[in-house]
Amino acid sequence: MSDKFAVVLAAGQGTRMKSKLYKVLHSVCGKPMVQHVVDSLNELQTDRIVVVVGHGADKVKEQLGNDVEYAMQEEQLGTAHAVMQVAPILKGRKGTTLVLSGDEPLISSETLEALVAHHEANQAAATILTRVMDNPTGYGRIIRGEDGGVERIVEQKDATEEEQRVKEINTGTYCFDNEKLFAILEKVDNNNAQGEYYLPDAVEILKNQGERIEASITEEITIGVNDRVALAKAESMMRERILTKHMKEGVTIIDPSNTYIETDVAIGRDCIIYPGTLIGAGTVIGEECIIGPHTQLMNCQVGDRVEIKQSVLVDSRVDSEATVGPFAYIRPNSHIGEGAKVGDFVEIKNTSLGKGSKVSHLTYLGDAEVGADVNVGCGTVTVNYDGVNKYKTVIKDRSFVGCNANLVAPVTVGEGAYVAAGSTVTDDVPDGALAIARERQTNKEGYAKNIREK
Repeated sequence: MSDKFAVVLAAGQGTRMKSKLYKVLHSVCGKPMVQHVVDSLNELQTDRIVVVVGHGADKVKEQLGNDVEYAMQEEQLGTAHAVMQVAPILKGRKGTTLVLSGDEPLISSETLEALVAHHEANQAAATILTRVMDNPTGYGRIIRGEDGGVERIVEQKDATEEEQRVKEINTGTYCFDNEKLFAILEKVDNNNAQGEYYLPDAVEILKNQGERIEASITEEITIGVNDRVALAKAESMMRERILTKHMKEGVTIIDPSNTYIETDVAIGRDCIIYPGTLIGAGTVIGEECIIGPHTQLMNCQVGDRVEIKQSVLVDSRVDSEATVGPFAYIRPNSHIGEGAKVGDFVEIKNTSLGKGSKVSHLTYLGDAEVGADVNVGCGTVTVNYDGVNKYKTVIKDRSFVGCNANLVAPVTVGEGAYVAAGSTVTDDVPDGALAIARERQTNKEGYAKNIREK
């Protein structure tokens, strides 16, 4: 088996995106486009991946890190010119080289594997990934010879009426014999209206030298993203793939047209996902959960038989049998324990809530450690911030915090202790004690009558 290399073209600025963000870093289903491409190549077990960068090079390197190598294209002078910049890394090496664009997030490892297999089985110098379209307008056509090999690629503007009726188009993804590719690139010229060096010209030169050129047809829809319209189309198509995959694996999605699941999400069997739900990358959900409607989970770990509705959870963990919502906000670094309940209009931040504990409504718990079987009453606030520093509140097992209590951190409520409703607690509460920290009630007889008479 020969070595496999890949060249990812990611140097273009993408002016049609009309964005400050470098084109290949625009996200599709929660992941930058160029990361989708590199991930597919990694699944293919490519030996070396070289990303050609130019505009926004530092940002691309920050995204991809050390998993790939880089070549710099200082001036963007065409696709063949971009590949030429890789010569110091790959020239002279035996093997097969894929060349593809960093703005094609829909291309899969299966499609690339089939392309390489076709290329090597036919011992071709170059193989073009093609697709058959009912309406190929605007795409370069693949003109085949009697032996089935590729005669040439004809652009739309140069095609005859007969050639325009051809429905097989060039997707812009190629496979080359690596040694032949870099030997021929030096012969590509820029005698065209744009004054650029084009990779299809390298294919034509190889053909004219008697080399075999092949085309591998894919049924997978792959599109290059050059503007926001194409970006939205790619998002929609990938989302459909993702949802279909989860449904085939045993997840019920009530309304796929109104459900958004990003890449790198795991969902167990017999889960039900209701409309208006967004599940972000990195989220893992167990079995038999009910998620939604109108819920957002971003990088969360969720156990089995959890119910989360009309809530937002970020960078947190929810253990099995717990319930969250409606209208709860679970902020980063929070842990909702097994069988715990977080109710309506509750906000939890950097807090652990123990097994079986309940925070039913209208409460804020920040920087807190709450034990098991604790009941936190309505309107309770952990007062964790003094304007400069944040402090921790500890509420131990089986304690009870009455409604409208303020727990001024740092403070500890002991095991089995009670905090009376309306209290502002500034000192630790011993185990089993009752803390009452409020003004004693005074009744002014006749006061209300005097006010009305005035």
